[in-house]
Amino acid sequence: MATVIELKYFNTFWLKKIKSVVDVVPSTTTYVSNVGDTFTVSLVLASEMKVGQEVTIVDGVNTFSSYIKERVSNTSFIAGQAPSFTITGTPTINFGKIINFDQVPSAYTGDNDDDWLIEESRIRGGYNNTSVDYGVKAYLVEDEPDQSHRFSSLIHSGIFNSRTGVNQTNQFSVGEDITRTIDPSNGSVQKLYAEDTNLIIFQESKVSKSLIDKDAIYSAEGNATVTTRPLVIGQNVAYAGEYGISTDPRSFAVNGYRKYFTDRDQNVVCRLSMDGITVISDYGMTDYFRDTLSTAGPTTNINSNIVGGWDAHNKQYVLSIPKGLVAGKETLAFDERSKGWTSFFDYDPTQVISLNNDFFTTNDGKLYKHYTLPNNSSSRATFYGTTYNSTVTFVFNGAPSMVKNFQTINYEGDTGWRMRTFITNTDSALSISESVFSTTLEEMQNSLLINRFKLKEDKYYADLVNDTTSQNGEVVFGRSSSGVKGFFGEVKMGISNVNAGKKELFAVSTGFVRSS
Repeated sequence: MATVIELKYFNTFWLKKIKSVVDVVPSTTTYVSNVGDTFTVSLVLASEMKVGQEVTIVDGVNTFSSYIKERVSNTSFIAGQAPSFTITGTPTINFGKIINFDQVPSAYTGDNDDDWLIEESRIRGGYNNTSVDYGVKAYLVEDEPDQSHRFSSLIHSGIFNSRTGVNQTNQFSVGEDITRTIDPSNGSVQKLYAEDTNLIIFQESKVSKSLIDKDAIYSAEGNATVTTRPLVIGQNVAYAGEYGISTDPRSFAVNGYRKYFTDRDQNVVCRLSMDGITVISDYGMTDYFRDTLSTAGPTTNINSNIVGGWDAHNKQYVLSIPKGLVAGKETLAFDERSKGWTSFFDYDPTQVISLNNDFFTTNDGKLYKHYTLPNNSSSRATFYGTTYNSTVTFVFNGAPSMVKNFQTINYEGDTGWRMRTFITNTDSALSISESVFSTTLEEMQNSLLINRFKLKEDKYYADLVNDTTSQNGEVVFGRSSSGVKGFFGEVKMGISNVNAGKKELFAVSTGFVRSS
């Protein structure tokens, strides 16, 4: 993701080269070949060819100019303008100066990135300050100059103040205590979030906070006394609970003092607030997240990572989890007002963004705004150009210890809803088509044979027709019997969103009697 940095003024920089790259000594080589050979630049000896160097070939008849753009290996090259021609004589190859710097120095064997140095050209980087030229550069010889990867350490530079013009972001003084190491046993630091005067640190298996520009001194009774000190990153204090953000920093979202994130290793979703860490995946979704997060698996593909964000329009935490080896993601939302996971969605976001109470996601490099009708159409639930059907699932469990015969299905709301499935622990019912209003005598006669919702007193109702095969001891079964038997019933209501407009569903109910 690109980052836009606002500059208050322009500054200039020196690009210094420590070792010589452009100082190439021109040379001439005679290529001896058989008549009829096809000559290309890649046949030139590696020891005499430099990256970006001008090469001129003269075979007595024609003259061809080229340069080497990229070095593939010690003996293989890709030419910027590779000539290919049939040799008519003994060609002469002239190696000239460096004329192309696209691959210098990263592709230059013998020199590397350390050969180049970027420096501010003005003292303190100030506008119109004195410009410095090449000169003696002071340096510090370290006893152990080898690179080290400190995955659980923090380091800070000097301060930056746009109001006073102080810019010390390029200063890392070895004479000051500018590093802070967090417990490495909790894994690497994945996410940093500054909140008021605290720095919240998310490691793979732990969440902690460090004081900024202050320190806490504990008394013998264990009480903390906060004092102001010149120490930038102060004492580190861990939150209770062995939960971290694993390797999914993109699952992080924040709203006010609430921070949301996933712990893939523990198969949980957490919320960090003023009362500490709360496992919100336990709100009726423990089994789901245990199965989904355990099979998601780490990945290096940015489009297959766990993605989280705050939906400022609906005030929900939106979480998108990859389906493991199956393509696509499962996206769902957590609502603080209902203290639960309210909806599943059909879109697979790469990023989740909120701005001025509008909700946006990105997919395939494109930005989409949600909760708007696309191109003035009436089709809802349209994500990334595709319209999906909506479903709502309910569970009927009245008188749970009694075997029941569910006879009817009723709903209150707009027309167009249909019952897709009604399943109990023993039976299943035929699906019910959406409401059809008869206008002719033929349609009225045909509608008598169709199981559909009927409108009565502003409510829609329909009979449940059994669709279960014969069971032991049954004389009348299947579509010859009405109602479905079981301890509980699970019904799924659905509607097509193609040019459907707004369709509300207020309540769904069922009528049942004790089963004989």
